[in-house]
Amino acid sequence: MYGWAGTILRVDLSNREIIKEPLDMNTARRFIGGRGLNGFTLYNEVGPDIDPLSPENRLMFGGGPCNGTISLGSGRCTVTGKSPLTGIFGDTNFGGNWAPELKYAGYDQIIIQGKSETPVYLWIDDDEVEIKTAGHLWGKTISETDRLLREEIGDSSVQIAYIGPAGERLVKYANVMSNLYRAGGRTGMGCLMGSKNLKAIVVRGSKGVKVADPQALMEVILKAYDILRKDKTAQVWVEHGTLSMHERDNLIGVSCGRNFQDPFVDVSNYTAEKFEEYKVKNRACMGCPLRCGCFNEITEGPRAGYRWGKIEYGTSAPFTTRLALHDPEFALEAQKYMDENAIDAISLGGTMSFAFECYEKGILTEKDTDGLRLEWGDKDAVWTLMENIVNRRGFGDILAEGSRRASEIIGKGSEEFALHTKGLDHVDSDPRGLMAWGLGYAVASRGADHLRALPALELLAMPEKAKELFGTEKGCDRFATEGKGLMVKWYEEMRAFEDSMEVCKFNCRTDLNDPKPLSEMLNAVTGMGISENDVLSIGERIVNMERLFNVREGIRRKDDTVPRRFLEDPLPFGPSKGHIFKLEPMLNDYYKLRGWDNKTGIPNDKKLEELGLQDMIPAMQEIRKA
Repeated sequence: MYGWAGTILRVDLSNREIIKEPLDMNTARRFIGGRGLNGFTLYNEVGPDIDPLSPENRLMFGGGPCNGTISLGSGRCTVTGKSPLTGIFGDTNFGGNWAPELKYAGYDQIIIQGKSETPVYLWIDDDEVEIKTAGHLWGKTISETDRLLREEIGDSSVQIAYIGPAGERLVKYANVMSNLYRAGGRTGMGCLMGSKNLKAIVVRGSKGVKVADPQALMEVILKAYDILRKDKTAQVWVEHGTLSMHERDNLIGVSCGRNFQDPFVDVSNYTAEKFEEYKVKNRACMGCPLRCGCFNEITEGPRAGYRWGKIEYGTSAPFTTRLALHDPEFALEAQKYMDENAIDAISLGGTMSFAFECYEKGILTEKDTDGLRLEWGDKDAVWTLMENIVNRRGFGDILAEGSRRASEIIGKGSEEFALHTKGLDHVDSDPRGLMAWGLGYAVASRGADHLRALPALELLAMPEKAKELFGTEKGCDRFATEGKGLMVKWYEEMRAFEDSMEVCKFNCRTDLNDPKPLSEMLNAVTGMGISENDVLSIGERIVNMERLFNVREGIRRKDDTVPRRFLEDPLPFGPSKGHIFKLEPMLNDYYKLRGWDNKTGIPNDKKLEELGLQDMIPAMQEIRKA
């Protein structure tokens, strides 16, 4: 066996049972690992009658066959379960070194079920696996938990995934964290972990990973390194990570100012170069030449002494543009607080900006907000509200449910300002000026998500490439709808395959975002012998598997949309002035290409048969009859 470790670790916290199961290689070849394998397991083990916070829900940590090898950017891990925030398919993905360590210990996937009566952590030391008490860790921040566990184990090199106080208090968008500031955000997997009274998973492995053709893998990787060294996009990630998106979004008029009321704002105080002033040095996940992570430090002023990992666009935009704040050091401090307590920045910023707009419109008053004046740009109000949400205190307890549920509780027309799709808050790039990105938000299996598709070509001046891949040069026109259904479909399948290999999307936002290098890499690791077409068909199988789960949970075409503001209110000013998001023609094209029913969004039997998902056909037929 090459690439895969060959063993699934199943842990029943209710009965304190630890079971080791063989990895079914037929399933592995069909779904690869990570996201794909987790999604297959979720469909088969978690039905629509199961509450996300019940012991019957599963929490899965999945690695891929490339973890632990020299494969490009192969430090990723996918965590999956039914989402406490959205009630549908939920997963997250974090980098660092945890997933390779799990492979070195001999496991491809951990399936956690049940619920412990008291707080525990899981200790994996190669073949030895124990459930250990974690009462002394409950309530601790991420850095405190990290330090105490390393001291307790007596080994500073162990790899740890953990939750913070937000997950323990069941904040619906709590994160799973690793390596202090490697965040697994979105969909509330930290909340799910907290619902099981599981504080951490500590791993130490020493077994290594067997590779089918080491020489071929070395050749693939060296060729990839040459591509990355010449790629301008890759160099941006090396220098700035995602922070350059502040200027990019503003330049094209799709910023998220004041909860997407201001598409064009002054970002001069928080450009990528401004944040670079705090950078100490770059850091890389395992197997990654981009080293886009870094360590930050503030050495002067009232916040001198701050030290933490790199801030990204998804963390900084909610606490600059979206809440009308203009202090980069405040954003850095907010990021550290969020990481220490393990809470998702995008959903936190989205939910808070929802509340701020409700206050602006008179729906909320100080009587509702525990005396807080929720005025745009008020750093004290932002910080206090953030603490109240993490601690589920007062009005913060309502916002800890997420913007969708909070708007249902508040009522009075507040639903208009809860900018979510399927319960997941929108990332900070306005779809009114990005048609393919917006379609990706609308159809993503976990809600308003930019990473399921990540259609990078829409932002690149490469019309010949767009015509080659998607049949029209308008693929590069961010206001055009032509070709965008095919663009999103293609990118979704590529991303699903990458997530299942567990390689990093940043490496694959370059010329490496092509089936050929991915198939060559996986073949060298596993000896599978898959073709370039197989890359897309496996990705398509994974996307449809997730859709089947969501269909069973009640998701239909009406849910594949974006908030009314994006569909009906033209952008008021800036470079994208006058534009709205044109969903319907793109969604029609997308459904047709997917083989999904145009009225319901349910995959048809012919498509499921083609993808080898015929076992799911009877369930879909029953749903169509209902």
